[in-house]
This record gives sequence, C-alpha cells and structure tokens, in this order.
Amino acid sequence: MYFIALATDYDGTLAQEGIVSKKTLSALERLKKTGRKLILVTGRELPDLKQVFPELGIFDKVVAENGALIYTPASEEERTISPAPSPDLVAKLKKRGVKPLSVGRSIVATWEPHQATVLDVIKTLGLELEIIFNKGAVMILPSGINKAAGLAAALQDLRLSPRNVVGVGDAENDHAFLRACGCSVAVDNALPAVKDTADLVTRGARGKGVEELIGKLIKHDRELVRKSRDGILLGAAAGKETYLSPTDTVLIAGSSGIGKSTLATALTERFVENGYQFCIFDPEGDYDGLQGAVRLGDGESAPTKEQLLDLIEKPDINVVVNGLSLRVNERPDFFADLLPGLGNFRYRTARPHFLVIDEAHHLLPKRRDDTRAVLSLELPGTILITVHPEAISTDALRLVTAVIALGPKAKSVIKTFCQETGIEAPKQMSSPKGDRVLFWRPQGKKKPATIKAVEPRQSLKRHSRKYAEGQLDEAGSFYFTGPDNAMNLRAHNLMIFVQMAEGIDDKTWEHHLRSGDYSEWFRHQIRDKELAHETLAAEKDKTLSAQESRQLVLDAVRRRYTAPATTPTE
Repeated sequence: MYFIALATDYDGTLAQEGIVSKKTLSALERLKKTGRKLILVTGRELPDLKQVFPELGIFDKVVAENGALIYTPASEEERTISPAPSPDLVAKLKKRGVKPLSVGRSIVATWEPHQATVLDVIKTLGLELEIIFNKGAVMILPSGINKAAGLAAALQDLRLSPRNVVGVGDAENDHAFLRACGCSVAVDNALPAVKDTADLVTRGARGKGVEELIGKLIKHDRELVRKSRDGILLGAAAGKETYLSPTDTVLIAGSSGIGKSTLATALTERFVENGYQFCIFDPEGDYDGLQGAVRLGDGESAPTKEQLLDLIEKPDINVVVNGLSLRVNERPDFFADLLPGLGNFRYRTARPHFLVIDEAHHLLPKRRDDTRAVLSLELPGTILITVHPEAISTDALRLVTAVIALGPKAKSVIKTFCQETGIEAPKQMSSPKGDRVLFWRPQGKKKPATIKAVEPRQSLKRHSRKYAEGQLDEAGSFYFTGPDNAMNLRAHNLMIFVQMAEGIDDKTWEHHLRSGDYSEWFRHQIRDKELAHETLAAEKDKTLSAQESRQLVLDAVRRRYTAPATTPTE
C-alpha cells in the first residue's frame, strides 16, 4: 500500500449543502477498513463542523479553520498552530459594518463583497495577515497559515509523509494542500483552476466524486498517478525523460570505479528535493557526509534495529546505516535482522520511500538459504548496487523492475541478470559511451535505452571510512616487520597504521620509508594516488630525519582521512 491517507475538503467536496450522504459516509468507512487514515481539511470552525457533521469521529485528524486548528476526534484534543485573532481587527471590522463576521480560535471570516474593507482595515492596523477566498467566503488568517500548513501539522502527528496522501478538493483555498499531496484530485464541480492543476478529475461531483475516488484508490493505489508526477528523474535521451518510481526495485551494476555510487548520490539528492525519505545500507562507509542524511554506526560499532526504526519514525529524517564495523561474513545476518522490522514499518507507513542497498552481493548473497523469508515483504522502492549481480540472491533479482548498467561491460551486466533470473536477454543492445548508462525494464517490451543520467552536486570520497576505520583483509593490510623481520605488526586500517607508526622505533620506520613501502601501500591498497605521491616525496628526501619524515607522512594521512567527510564518488 503506497497511499496511506485520504485528505478531503468538506463543503463542495465531501458534502453537498453541508450534508454528507450515507453513501459517501459508507465509502469512507470502506476506505478506513483498508488501514488507511482519513483527514478532513476544512475552512469551517470546529463547533459548526461538529453540529453539521456528527459523524466526525470517523476521521483520524481534522484540520479546521483553514489550517489553523488541528483536532483529534478520538481524544477530542484541540490545538492551534497560529495565534488568536487580533481584538483590534475584530473591533474595527464590526465598526466598519462587516456582517456576517465569524471569529474562531484563529480565523476571522466574512463574505464577499467585504474583502475591500477587510484589506483596508488590515493595512490601517499594520497587521501581517492573509486573505484567503473560498467560493465567496473571505477568510483572514496569520501569514503562512493555510490548509497546507494545517495538513503538514496533522501528518506530523500521524508520522506520515505528504507523499503518501491523496488530497481531494474543489475551491480556491484547496490549492495549497492539494499541491502538497502525493496525488491531487478535483471533484467534477471544482473550479476550473483547481481542475487544471489536479492529477485527476472525477466524473462525479461532490460526494459522488469522493466515492468514485475511494473506489479507484482501493483498486489502483499507486497507479492513480503517472510516474513522471511522483517519480524520480533518472536521466534523458533524445529529449525523452526516464523516471524511477517509488514502487520500482532497481539494480545498478557495473565494474568497480565506474560511477555506481556517484549515480546513487545523485538520486538521493532528487529524493530530498521531492520530499522522499530514504535509507542507505552502507557496508563500506562510502556515504559518510552525504547531505540530507543522518549516519548510524561507524568503524567501531554497528547500529541497532531499534536505533534505525526510531530515526525513520520521523518522515523528514533520512538515514545512512554504516556497517563498516562488520566483517563481510557478518553482513548478511545483520541485514536479515534489520529488514523484517523495516519491512513491517514500510507496510504501515510506506516509508522510507527508497532503500538503497550498496554492496548488495554482501547483504543479499546468493548462497544464503533464508533470503526468500527475508524478502517475504518484497522490496518496492529499493535500489540494489553491486559489482557482482551474479552473486546476489536470485529471489532478490527476480523482484527487479529496472536495470541500470554502467561502463564498458554494461551489456554483460544485463546478460548476466537475464541468465540469473531466467529472462530472455534483449537481442539489441548498444554499449553506453562516456557518461551514458544502459537502462532497461525487464518486464517491458522495449529494448535497453542509452541515457544521460543525472549527476550529483556533491562528491563523496569513496571508501574513505573503510580505509580509515574499517577492517582490511590480511592481503590489504600493512605490516611493520623492520629490517630483520623481528616484528610482524599488522595495521588493518589507516588509523591503526598511524597509531603503530607513532610507536615504532626510528630504525623500523626508516626501513619501510626508504623501501618505498608506505607509498606503495597507499597507492595499491588504499588506492589514494595523491597520498601516495605526497608520501613518495618524503621517501625520496634523504635530508629528512626519521622524526621529520614520520611527521610529514602521518600528517598527510590525518589531513585526508580524519577531517570531516564531504560526500561518495566512485
């Protein structure tokens, strides 16, 4: 279930002449039985609303006074998100003969043609207020208070994202909250301007239109909206844009260093821009410093399931789950422990909208026996990133709805995917060149397309945390042995290297320095050419003492790997 809530206007949408029909009420009850939330968003004042609509308790939240008042029917709790009306304003309007005049907890309302008088009084008093129109009604509210602001407050209480809300309305004051929803709907009797900007227009008017919408929502859910409306732009080719949907399961694959993390970083930026929550599983520490996200875990401690679920409760918080402290053989169990709880949370809230699983062949390995159980809730809105698609669980690969292949071996990636899933490989494929990628939907009939993918505005230093704090294998570690092989001290990351280098004797330090061992390790194991080049200069400078050369090399390491991270690149 993707759309978790329905937010509806009252007058002219849900109700006709202030009355909600039994059929419309029955449709609301049917929708609520699916587990979805109901939110009423109205310009009416609460006492008036309770009087005309005694069935108000069917709603989980009520946004009244055009956004100023939030009411919870179950607990009868009321709270305002804006100050009370100015007594001077009310007094002046009455003195100027504005009738009728209604004063709520925050709203002051009248009818046309009093808008000119209202505006004049506001100017005279120097108040920061807004006038909002609603089919003849004239509503006065503090600046920034409208139905969108009220809906946002209600959704915050419910811990829901506006992306997972369908909104329906009919009048001028509905524009703001409809724009905020993941799907906007206008009933047939809506004003032309509302219809023009809505994703859908019902055939029926007022309550009948809402009944029609509820039927479609239950039947089609996410398919109510075209993909370009709530999708994420992946790239374009020949002027045609390609989008990823929050219900897609995406495979991003290609050889090492070809741009997979760079593309993933660009996509996370689009997630943030479009109000989508994301969670990245980051075994290698590639996404440290990713903008718009909170990191859980580091090179010394792994995050817990409780920590993750606590953070993602808030729709506006994105999370990077850093698994750098875990050994490769520990990662599948760690992920298998997290995923069911996360899956249940997503079932209830449709969040996080996107899961990004880096090094997916480590977290969902083909050799694991219980992957099918782990994936029992499936993986909508998931991006699997790997160098080895053939090493990912076949059950996971069969869920993939879009393949993005990078680099000179892009065609081989798609062929491998097809071999693993038993799908017939496309007969015609072009190798992407330069910054292009190969995009293919396995369930579609179109051949793979070469597109120019979006680029990130930030750049992250790939694997910096892994090399700084992680656990390099024996072959990748540095060994201090000394000139006579009298010791065998293993440094499995840069921080351990620094600590050991500070403690060894000058003779051992200089033995490795003059042998060029440090620059060799930095170049081939740490894969940092700049650090290797800087170290090589110290290795060749015979005028440096052991203390001076040690200081230069270790300062270079600290400067590059203990300063705050900026962002991931391949």
